[in-house]
Amino acid sequence: MTDFPWLTVLIALPAVGALLVGVLPRENEALAKQAALAISVVEAVLAIVMTTAFKVGGDRFQFTEKYWWIKSFGVHWAVGVDGVALVLVLLSVILVPLVVIASWDEAGRSGGTDTPPKRSVKTYFALLLALEAMMVGVFAATDVFLFYVFFEAMLIPVYFLIGSYGGPQRSYAAVKFLLYSLLGGLLMLVAVVWLYPLSQDKLGHGTFMFDELRTMHVDGMTAKWLFLGFFVAFAIKAPMVPVHTWLPDAAAQSPAGALVLVVGVLDKVGTYGMLRFCLELFPGAAKWATPVVLALAVISIVYGAVLAIGQVDLKRLVAYTSVSHFGFIVLGIFAMTTQGQSGATLYMVNHGFSTGALFLLVGFMIARRRSARIDAFGGVQKVAPVLAGTFLVAGLSGLSLPGLSTFVSELMVLIGTFSRHRVPAVLAASGIVLAAIYILWTYQRTMGGPARDEVKGMPDLTVREKLAVAPIIAIIVAMGLFPQPVLKAINPSVQQGLARVDVRDPAPKINGNVAENGARP
Repeated sequence: MTDFPWLTVLIALPAVGALLVGVLPRENEALAKQAALAISVVEAVLAIVMTTAFKVGGDRFQFTEKYWWIKSFGVHWAVGVDGVALVLVLLSVILVPLVVIASWDEAGRSGGTDTPPKRSVKTYFALLLALEAMMVGVFAATDVFLFYVFFEAMLIPVYFLIGSYGGPQRSYAAVKFLLYSLLGGLLMLVAVVWLYPLSQDKLGHGTFMFDELRTMHVDGMTAKWLFLGFFVAFAIKAPMVPVHTWLPDAAAQSPAGALVLVVGVLDKVGTYGMLRFCLELFPGAAKWATPVVLALAVISIVYGAVLAIGQVDLKRLVAYTSVSHFGFIVLGIFAMTTQGQSGATLYMVNHGFSTGALFLLVGFMIARRRSARIDAFGGVQKVAPVLAGTFLVAGLSGLSLPGLSTFVSELMVLIGTFSRHRVPAVLAASGIVLAAIYILWTYQRTMGGPARDEVKGMPDLTVREKLAVAPIIAIIVAMGLFPQPVLKAINPSVQQGLARVDVRDPAPKINGNVAENGARP
């Protein structure tokens, strides 16, 4: 089973599916939807079957494949997954069929309004499948140049999903997203190309293979410039303050289904890249940059949460909560502890599901009221109790309520950070209080109180909408009660990454003294 080209198939299947859906007759929308759903379900099933063959504690990268692609430049088609990449691939393939179901009727509307989209409905689903192929590819790539290709290629379907199916200011939002991403991509391209002659000098042959590059010792200003080339690109994608401003605009104008994948998965490429490439390829530079990165992470946590409190648009509100949550993820990564980095990786997965559920539910609400404004709602729980209840569960997960998924990951990040960097951890903890404010106040204004006249006729979730949201709610609860299987897959990869950075977890202290057998940082 492990000799089967799992990852190539998982990349090729939605890519071929996108082509097939794209060439269907424009008027045959039903067949396009059915084909997209069938392909995405088969993709998810294959990924789950592959996961059952993953051996925890075995080789770090499994299901590996390596073929020459551009031999003269040392570029390979090289794919493989460790525990971190595996859980992110699963996040991607599970969300896509749910997004297809959720977008079944809404895909024909532009930004939740009755304005006709620029392109056909079947093109929308073809773009979703194309994006799925690239999301799997970017997490599976073990050749740095191949990673860059997928990193940039993802921009194309997202640009058209926003620009063709978004709200009234969709063109502005799509172009802003593209320009920010291209700027980061250009900086990373310089760093990627620089690695080739550097590897010739250090290793005796030019290569882009991650497992070879991570053995290369790079220090001084060269390492710092290379680190910054990668880090800025990942910070934009993440998004971190101050390069986050594309996200609220993109969120406000994107169709809800596409937005789930942009914030739930696409943005994770930024934090995944920090964990995988910034730390392991340039460990010395990562240590050098840690104080500044931790400060930016704390600023992102507080700034994103404060701005979320002041929003009047539901999509922008959830987008700013994500800026805050990504601050926690970056904090855990650069805490340089096993607990912090495992918590950050788990946070990536949990945030993908909790925020995905919120965006889907917000999309359903907007489709009913034709407005994303918070004051367009009120008393929804009286007329649509299932909608209100699922919104509450997803929201409570976002504020890290014990028993729901995000609580475990946020607690691990804070404990892992506190053991080495106490001041950033204490400051970041304020984000928990702010999260309670923006989630509960939003719920009160939209779901609580007497039902507004315009809301009284609002229907509850349909069977199709329940099918889209119920699996995510189930995962949120299951991950909150029993996260151990995911952590068991993540931990070995995190520990190997920390070994490359040459740091060890701080030793516990007994009466103010380091324990005799404790590991010193």
